[in-house]
Amino acid sequence: MAEKKPEPAAEGGDAPKKKGKMMLFIIIGVVVLALVGVGAFFMLKPKPPVDGEEEDGGHAKVEKVKKKDKKKDAHAPPPFYKFDKPFTVKLQAEGGEAYLQAEVQLKLLDAALIDELKVYDPEIKHKVTLLLLGKKSTDLNNPQGVQMLSNEIRDTINNIIEPPDPKKKKAAGTAPADEADSEAPIQMVLFTTFIVQ
Repeated sequence: MAEKKPEPAAEGGDAPKKKGKMMLFIIIGVVVLALVGVGAFFMLKPKPPVDGEEEDGGHAKVEKVKKKDKKKDAHAPPPFYKFDKPFTVKLQAEGGEAYLQAEVQLKLLDAALIDELKVYDPEIKHKVTLLLLGKKSTDLNNPQGVQMLSNEIRDTINNIIEPPDPKKKKAAGTAPADEADSEAPIQMVLFTTFIVQ
């Protein structure tokens, strides 16, 4: 038998396939180079000044931010912590038995304090319960008395979380301030339920 010679048309058929593959690689290479160029453009593009920066002759001058400025957004809602159960105690006797039931929530300086409050939960509950046990029903029958109790609880919890400096002692017999220190962990104690019976 005689060997068949490949037809010339078949040999020419491989050339368009090779050209098609080569063209595909060239197109992919051009697209990749274009993407790299666009990425480089945005990376090297000068950024406009943001809050806390001033533009000075094309160079950004950053103002120093104080460490104490922890609030990122002044309009963001503050974090709160609610105890799992209300506090129920028998108040000091004044002719008859009286009981207090109060649900307490804490307004926090920072949401990171929630985990720390969970660690100190038993000690906080104990000291708040002792504080409530020392009250009389007449101490809590007006808004001023309830606010005073709120401030006392706030200061008690703040002293547990961040013990005071022993060198700076508070004068004995002074009432707690209505406003917490701006850096205090607990900013406010809120009663969502307050029942004296």
